Amino acid sequence: MLKIFYVSCLVLPFVLGVPIKEEENVPSSNLDTKFIFPDPAELARRKGYNAETHQVTTEDGYILQMHRVTGRQNTSKPKPAVLLLHGLFDCAATWVISDPTRSLAFLLSDRGYDVWLGNVRGSRYSRKHRVMNTTNGKFWKFSWHEIGTYDVPAMIDYIIEKTKQEKIYYIGHSQGGTSFFVMASERPEYQKKIIASFNLAPAVFMGNSRNAFLRLLAPFASDLKALGDLIGLYEFMPSQTLLKILATKGCQENAPLMPMCKNIMFLAAGVDKELNTTLVPQVVRYDPAGASVMQLVHYGQLMNSGKFQRFDHGLITNLQTYKQIQPPQYNLNNITVPVYILYSTNDALVDYKDSIRLSEVVPSAEKLLIPNKDYAHLDFVWGNNVDSLVYNKIFSLLKQYKS
Repeated sequence: MLKIFYVSCLVLPFVLGVPIKEEENVPSSNLDTKFIFPDPAELARRKGYNAETHQVTTEDGYILQMHRVTGRQNTSKPKPAVLLLHGLFDCAATWVISDPTRSLAFLLSDRGYDVWLGNVRGSRYSRKHRVMNTTNGKFWKFSWHEIGTYDVPAMIDYIIEKTKQEKIYYIGHSQGGTSFFVMASERPEYQKKIIASFNLAPAVFMGNSRNAFLRLLAPFASDLKALGDLIGLYEFMPSQTLLKILATKGCQENAPLMPMCKNIMFLAAGVDKELNTTLVPQVVRYDPAGASVMQLVHYGQLMNSGKFQRFDHGLITNLQTYKQIQPPQYNLNNITVPVYILYSTNDALVDYKDSIRLSEVVPSAEKLLIPNKDYAHLDFVWGNNVDSLVYNKIFSLLKQYKS
């Protein structure tokens, strides 16, 4: 109980204002439609791009929303398709909140790609299920393992069906990278549907992570889950009212609370000198976008073990689930599709040593170091010069495959 009390003291400042239940008078399954800011498809349309919203249902019943950016002009000509997948506490808005010269979705669209933006289960735009709603604790009984084994395959199948393409490209940031490596290990047959995978700071091996917040929580990862079970807190999701206040008043440029807003972001991803701070008011409109407590706990377990392995339920449940005491490790040797790992030396969340280790374990991997000693975890999507330092590397490689 002492550990549980200690963990609650650590967690409460981070989830301050987070209700255990949904907003009053707002059906949990419809929370996304009540959100006060435009969704990613509408953001794209406001910037001059044609965009659509789609829904896909996973094998285990989660209904995921996807946003598609088809370009500035309508055309029936087939385009190579690419799936972009966001990180933890994030959503598809990641790829469209910057101006068109620095938003990856728009840059890809301008280069002739059919761009699909995924939203994983439990995040802002994927909070529905065939039979459960978000007030049911069972809805949140998932980690990024289920995202990799159910959500990503469902998205890939849907894109292939709609575009009539045989294969697609995959680009994931942080947890988006985690999910790819889970899928490629656990469901290797899906590699036949991937041309190449580009992983921006993928959170796979975490043993050397220098993130202060997660380091503080990691020793108590199992107790954090116990705390959630005890008080019925299965989700990390801030109040919509709190987000509105931060986005419209508290986190505006030159506002008194702006330093606090940046520090909240740094708490999750590390101190960041290269972050495009003009985006902070936009970021806090959409993030944190919601996640299961089990996702965070699973990362804490990776930090403790130094391994890339399935969720550790404890000795008895492990024996029942896996037929062994320790959770099995993901077989990264299964991966044969071309994999690119983009990493930086200043990433406190995904340490460069862990990225190098990943590149050495995956037979088909190639590592690409970002040539900026200050580049941090969030800079892979919102950093200054992200177009020249990160995206141009991807475009160059895509062009080789496209030709």
